[in-house]
Amino acid sequence: MKPQTALIGAAGAIGNSIAAAMRSQGTEYRVVGRDRAGLEKSFGTDRLAEIVTWNPDDPASVRTACRGMDTLIYLVGVLYNHFELHPQVMQKTLDGAIAEGVKRLVLIGTVYPYGRPVRATVTEAHPREPHTFKGKMRRAQEDVLLAAHAAGKIQGTILRLPDFYGPGVKASFLDSLFQAAAKGGTANLVGPIDVPHEFVYVPDVGPVVLALADKPEAYGKWWNLAGAGSITQREIVNQVFALAGRKPKIRVVGKTMLRLLGLFDPIMRELVEMHYLVTNPVLMDDSALQQLLGGVHKTPYADGIRATFESYRKA
Repeated sequence: MKPQTALIGAAGAIGNSIAAAMRSQGTEYRVVGRDRAGLEKSFGTDRLAEIVTWNPDDPASVRTACRGMDTLIYLVGVLYNHFELHPQVMQKTLDGAIAEGVKRLVLIGTVYPYGRPVRATVTEAHPREPHTFKGKMRRAQEDVLLAAHAAGKIQGTILRLPDFYGPGVKASFLDSLFQAAAKGGTANLVGPIDVPHEFVYVPDVGPVVLALADKPEAYGKWWNLAGAGSITQREIVNQVFALAGRKPKIRVVGKTMLRLLGLFDPIMRELVEMHYLVTNPVLMDDSALQQLLGGVHKTPYADGIRATFESYRKA
């Protein structure tokens, strides 16, 4: 049986989580990315995975990547200082997918389109009023998909994720913390670190994505997936260093220091406009998703932190 689902931009942490969920079901799947070597490293030993490379700037390449698929799970990343590419690559992907008769596309999204939260907890009814360039580009990306859905060209839905962490997840906001606790050194954090925040444990995400993709009533809407409650960075610091058996050693960088570092590092410069997520975080209410799926498994922070620390310690 040939795969019916393709993970577009599969090489990251969330892509690997979805692939793991598909393996657990014994379901074949396609992984699509620019770098074949990277895909081979992550999926080359999995007999269920079909590896396909693509160039999103080449319409024929996009069509080949989409050919024969019923469902696309869209995880394409762009450089943090080139968010203007998000709606462009989405449009190019949709053009190829629609031409190939793909039925559904699930976009793995972020909280950026909500902008500054106007409520303590954010449901899907919260306005999408991003005040940052990155938020506006993410909203534009979503609008491209929702317009295609409204026009009846393809079914589209969006799953919004908060910050994430987990074993081997180098792209995590908390990577430096786990590295420092496991191997020594000082953890670099973006502060303030005593403000409630939320993180989703990456291995929990894959099963949710697959369950959402299978729900016809999920399409034409967006859905929140919240973390396992709120927690502060300081609480996580204390738990991680306690597992390491030593006192916390951290370096906290605020907005002013990010601006200074941004004079020399373009990525640090790009973090400045998103600093509101640390001072005024978006804490999501996912009761609608829970009702749709009949519940969602969330690994408690203590368990997720322990498993993540052990993976860094053994690496």
